[in-house]
Amino acid sequence: MLNFLPKIFPRNDQTRLKDFEDALIRGEAKIGGQLFGPVPKGHRREFFCLDEHTWIWHEEWSEQGHQQIVTTRYVIRPSGVIKTQDGQTYKMLSTTEARNLQKAAHLYYDRVHAAYQHMLTA
Repeated sequence: MLNFLPKIFPRNDQTRLKDFEDALIRGEAKIGGQLFGPVPKGHRREFFCLDEHTWIWHEEWSEQGHQQIVTTRYVIRPSGVIKTQDGQTYKMLSTTEARNLQKAAHLYYDRVHAAYQHMLTA
């Protein structure tokens, strides 16, 4: 992730560092959740890079009074991309789905980078 963060937080302040990293991921997840259009009212959608090999797509909404939650984890491996949804068995992505994930990752990086650039110049 952000390798410089430990340098700006003292060793005895690892809780603040973790909280800061979590806040960054939450902000990035919100940006990622908006990549494919507006998030419908009452929905929560997040898409983010958890680490150098893992991407998460998470959605929550209410349907007929029942809370619905779907979490998809994508893991990048040398042999291809695998995914699991809601803790089920991992499956290899099709070529088309892998390309779509790659496009989404590029959009994510572009938008997150732009957001950070905006914060730094504001």
